[in-house]
Amino acid sequence: MKIRSIITPIFLWVMLSLTIVFMSCDRKVPILTDTAMPSVTGREISIGIAVALTGEYAEPYGLPMQRGLELAREEINMLGDVNLTFVAADAQSTVEGGVAAVQQLVDQGVPAIIGIGISTHFKDAAPIAQAHGVVAFSPLSSAAGLSSIGDYIFRTGLATNLLNPRGVRVTHEKLGYTKAAVIYDAADTYSTSSNAEITKALEAIGVEILTEETFETGDSDFSAQLTQIRDLAPEVVFLSALTPEMVQILIQGRAIGIPETVAFIVPDLGADQVQQAGAAAEGTIGLSNWSRASNTPGNQAFVINYKAKYNIEPEQWAAQAYATLYILANAIEKAESTDAAAIRDALAQTTDFPTILGNFSFDPNGEAMYDPTVVIAKDGDLQAFGDAMYDPTDFIGGEEIAIDDFE
Repeated sequence: MKIRSIITPIFLWVMLSLTIVFMSCDRKVPILTDTAMPSVTGREISIGIAVALTGEYAEPYGLPMQRGLELAREEINMLGDVNLTFVAADAQSTVEGGVAAVQQLVDQGVPAIIGIGISTHFKDAAPIAQAHGVVAFSPLSSAAGLSSIGDYIFRTGLATNLLNPRGVRVTHEKLGYTKAAVIYDAADTYSTSSNAEITKALEAIGVEILTEETFETGDSDFSAQLTQIRDLAPEVVFLSALTPEMVQILIQGRAIGIPETVAFIVPDLGADQVQQAGAAAEGTIGLSNWSRASNTPGNQAFVINYKAKYNIEPEQWAAQAYATLYILANAIEKAESTDAAAIRDALAQTTDFPTILGNFSFDPNGEAMYDPTVVIAKDGDLQAFGDAMYDPTDFIGGEEIAIDDFE
């Protein structure tokens, strides 16, 4: 069965279900898009899942990814002829755990593996899949250049060299800053890549970088670095870090006296990190792959269904994992095969596929291409940067800046 052959029955069922949803709060809302429900012939297809179910990165990254994948699998199996099954391996929040998980799944003969969200871990684990001709598809990792590991390597998150320069340009156009500070995790592959792209973008537009502060994964006291930043009085602070350190830096930065008029700008900021940081996150600007408020294909249905299933708001990482399975399932159908090489070729040809992230394509290196968003923390949540309400005194130099809506 081809995707477009089920448009009419799906549309009718959508209309019926949208009526029912108002009668039953726990009824799922279908995805309203003709290409968001891939189907293949009726065989069972096993997909490897390698996410951190234990350890430091389970709660911020691994478990949201698992939830997003489970929801996507339920929808795909319900609406198509395919029966997707998962073969899971715990990546354990470590490089060694990620390598072992990928090796275990390769040994079990799966054609594709979804997971390994941390770039430092993916850098070492992905070559195993490449060497064995197995698709490795990371929903999250975004350090620049990792897809060049090989032709079986794909990623859903926008690479830092695509996301960060746009974020710098947009925030600079709106805020007009001339002096910045940067702080990043020098022991983390993603964070170093993120910072490198930020500094290149700042230098290209003539913004002075007053200081470049570093720390390492696992650090908990950032007072020396933040005091240095405070005393140099930058107009903005760019922060590149994973969740545990990111949250603490936001909290400690405000506690140590970095004024609220100095915005933290944070790539891959999610609503869960904003909630963890509490009041200290207010006004933090995020460069993001996804927003709950977006009107991308199926996004509002995803938000409703996720909350109904898990009784929590969807996290960014859940959204990216959810989109990943749909992209992979679409490629399996296009390939009309479960052979890893055929799936690889179909993934590489993915162009303008409608997802909750937007119209999704891969570039020739397997890097994701779609429109990023810029968001801002307000009242404990994230909203589109242009939708935020501002006090003129919050801006650099006390001058009001007109903020236009954009994503």
